[in-house]
Amino acid sequence: MSILSHAQPSARDSRFYLRAFAPAPKPPDPPRVRKRIEPIGTAATPAVPKDPARLDAKVDERLAERRAVVESILNPVHQHTALVKLQGPFTDRQLGSVADGILYLRRLGLVSILVVDSEDWPRVVTPDAQADVRRSMIAETMRVTEMLEERGARARPFYEPMLRFVDADVDAGACPVEVEQLAGLRGAIENAEIPVLPAFAVDTLSQRSSCVSADDALRAFAHALGHPEEKAAWLPSGAGVGADVVPVRMLIINREGGIPSPARGGNPHLMVNLESEHEHIRETFVWHDTHATALRNLELVRACLAEMPPTSSAVIVSHRSPKSLVANLITNRPAFSPSLHHSLLPSAEIKHTPTIIRRGRVVRVVRAFDQLDLDALTTLLEQSFGHRLDRDAYFERLRGCLDYVIIAGDYDAAAIVTAERGPADGPAVAPVSYLDKFAVLPSLQGDGTVDFLWGALRDESFGLGLLDALNPNGGKGGYGKGIDLVWRSRAGNPVNRWYFERSSGFSKIEMGRGGTAGLLYWCDAEDRVERLKSEATAGITTLAPTLIADEERGRLAHWAEIIGAIPSCWLKD
Repeated sequence: MSILSHAQPSARDSRFYLRAFAPAPKPPDPPRVRKRIEPIGTAATPAVPKDPARLDAKVDERLAERRAVVESILNPVHQHTALVKLQGPFTDRQLGSVADGILYLRRLGLVSILVVDSEDWPRVVTPDAQADVRRSMIAETMRVTEMLEERGARARPFYEPMLRFVDADVDAGACPVEVEQLAGLRGAIENAEIPVLPAFAVDTLSQRSSCVSADDALRAFAHALGHPEEKAAWLPSGAGVGADVVPVRMLIINREGGIPSPARGGNPHLMVNLESEHEHIRETFVWHDTHATALRNLELVRACLAEMPPTSSAVIVSHRSPKSLVANLITNRPAFSPSLHHSLLPSAEIKHTPTIIRRGRVVRVVRAFDQLDLDALTTLLEQSFGHRLDRDAYFERLRGCLDYVIIAGDYDAAAIVTAERGPADGPAVAPVSYLDKFAVLPSLQGDGTVDFLWGALRDESFGLGLLDALNPNGGKGGYGKGIDLVWRSRAGNPVNRWYFERSSGFSKIEMGRGGTAGLLYWCDAEDRVERLKSEATAGITTLAPTLIADEERGRLAHWAEIIGAIPSCWLKD
C-alpha cells in the first residue's frame, strides 16, 4: 500500500491497472454430478430431499473464494515487461534511487529489461576503444545487478551477446543489429529475475563480439519482443508459455529528465503525441546544451513504439523521480494533466516531471460541413454520450452554424465548435464561439486523447495569439486573436469537475425549452487577459472590484440567452 500511495490513483485509474495487471480469471470448473445412493433392502422414504445443485453451488463458491485468496498471495499480478535504458553515468546514490524505482515496478507486475548506457561511452566504438568500453560496460552491468540485489530484487546479468550484426548491405538508417536468441532472457523473466544487459553484438563470421550503442540494442529488442507471432522461435525446447515478454512500456532513465517544451518555459513536455507533435518538437528545440540527448531519445522512442503494441507508452524521466514511474504504471497518464492551464501546475515540482510519449493520433481541423464523414461522426457521438442522435435535425442545424471540427485520428475523438448568434444580433456583433460537442470514444478515455484534443481546441480558440499555441494542428497554427469559448453541461454530468478545472468560470442556466438545469462554462481569450493584466500593472486601466473589465460586461447574460436556447440533439429513450 505504501507503493500505491505515491500514485494516488482515481477509481478509473485503478480499474485500468487491474484490467491490465490482475491475473486472468480462470474458467469455472464444470458442475459436479452427485449420484443419490439408495439404502439396500429398504424402501425409499417419502421425505423431500435437499437440492443437490444448491449444495454444490455453495461448496464451489467457498472453494473459489479460498482459491482466489491463495492466488492473490502467490501471484498478485499478471507479469508484463518494459524496455529500460539506464542512461548514466550515475553516482551510487543516484543509481540507488533508480534501483528503488525498478523494484517498485517489479512488485506491481512490470519486469524491466535493463540495457546499461552512459553518456561517457562513444556511440560508435572504434577498434582501439573496444577494450576500454567493454570493461566499462561489464563493470556497470555488475554494479547495477549488485544494487538491485542489495534491495532484495533478483537480477541476472548477461555478458554473452544476444545480438548479432546484420548484413553490410542493410538500408541506410536501419538498425545495424538484430536479436539472435532470447531463450535466456525469457528464462530470466519467467524466474522472476530482472535481466541486466550490456550492449554487445556478435559477428557471425568471425564469432567476435563488439560493443554497440544502447539505442541500437533497444531498437533490436523492441522489434524482436514486439512481434508475438515470432515468440515460439526463441523458446527453449519443451518450455512453457510463462510470462508475456511483449513490452508494454519503454523507460529512459537519465540525468536530464523529460524533453523541454517552449510552451512551458523549458520545463518538460507532460505528454507528447508523436503523430502530430514529432516534427514540431524537433524544429523548435533549442536546449542542445542542457539536454544534449533529448532529441536522440525522442527518435529512439519513436522507433521502439512503432514495434510495440498500440497501447504502449514511453516515459523519459530523471533519476530524481523514481516514484513517478509507479504513478504512470498505475494511472497510465502524466502526473499532471497537460490540458490544465500552466498557472495551475506547481512550478517547483514540474521541473523534474517525466515526459510521457504515445504514438497518439493525427489531429486535423475541418471547416467545411461537406468535408465531414457524418456516419463516422454519428457513431462517435452516440458511443461517447451513450444516447441516440437526432441525426437529421442536428446536422441540419450544424450545416448553418458550423465554425470548425477538430478531429483526432479516424474520428476517434472530435470537438465541434459552432458560431452562435442571438435573434437580435446584427452583423456587427461577433458570434459566440460555442463548444457544441466534445466527444472521445469510451475505449480511448484515459489514454491521453482527451488532453491532445483539448490542447488543439485551446490553440484554435481561447489560446490564439500566444506563442505556446503555435502547434501544428492543421488549423490556424496559433496565429490570430483569442476567442472566448463557451459551452454547457447538464448539472449532474460527472465530467463537470474536469470542465471546472479547465474553465475560467461557470454559471447556472436552463437548457432548452424544457428548462433542464445546466451549467454554462467559458474560457476567456488568454491574449486579452494578458493584455488587461499588463494594462492594470502599468496603470493604464483600473479593473473594477468585481474584476470584470468594461469590454466584458453583459456578456454572461448574452451567452446564457443564446446557449440556453439551443435545443437538445438527442432522441428521447
